[in-house]
Amino acid sequence: MRTVAATRYVTPLREGGSLPALVEADDDGLYVLKFFGAGQGPKALVAEVVAGELGRALGLPVPELVLVELDPAIGRAEPDPEIQDLLLASGGTNLGVDFLPGALPFSPAAGPPPDPELAASVVWLDALVTNVDRTPQNPNLLWWHRRLWLIDHGAALYWHHAPDGPAADPTAPFAPIADHVLLPYASSVAEADARLAPLVDGKLLERIVAEVPAVWLDGEDRGMYVDYLARRLASTRRFAEEADRARR
Repeated sequence: MRTVAATRYVTPLREGGSLPALVEADDDGLYVLKFFGAGQGPKALVAEVVAGELGRALGLPVPELVLVELDPAIGRAEPDPEIQDLLLASGGTNLGVDFLPGALPFSPAAGPPPDPELAASVVWLDALVTNVDRTPQNPNLLWWHRRLWLIDHGAALYWHHAPDGPAADPTAPFAPIADHVLLPYASSVAEADARLAPLVDGKLLERIVAEVPAVWLDGEDRGMYVDYLARRLASTRRFAEEADRARR
């Protein structure tokens, strides 16, 4: 992942509870900035990087992720005290998502339908990283340049929120996959498993987890993320079959 510095605070994006913002960076790019100091906490940023970079490594349409160095003074003209507090709490390294200008939210009620093979691949990825937040109520998908793009992976790695944390069983079924917004459009998830699982190995997982800034981990061992995903990867056939049962 590249590192850029935020040079201009453009506007807040009042969507969801994390109050992301649109910023310009020193590479002249525009990014949706997700704050380290947001109420969802740094673990949401960890999940964004792990799930998003894994999707990009598999060739899925995920906007580029960058690390954004933020000086809280950049938003001093912003009148909202809540946003000012968020900026002050987020000095340092934050997450930027490449801004897709003119993108439209995906709606199951509107066309065109997604490609079945792509839909199956997205279902497979979300089952692997236990992403509970790609439902008809909150698809976290955008249409841009006639392609479907995957955004907002902060709810992935659901064991972040489980009482037993990383000790959660990585081979356990993932029942929320039955509510996945793309499942009705998907071709065989078992066939997606056969395509995608061989592309993921321990070295790839280590490389992706190494991208996560240490300050977001707050002393946690990177190895537990690699171990959890490696063990879950060993049971992909099980959750692919589970998804296909739900699809049928």
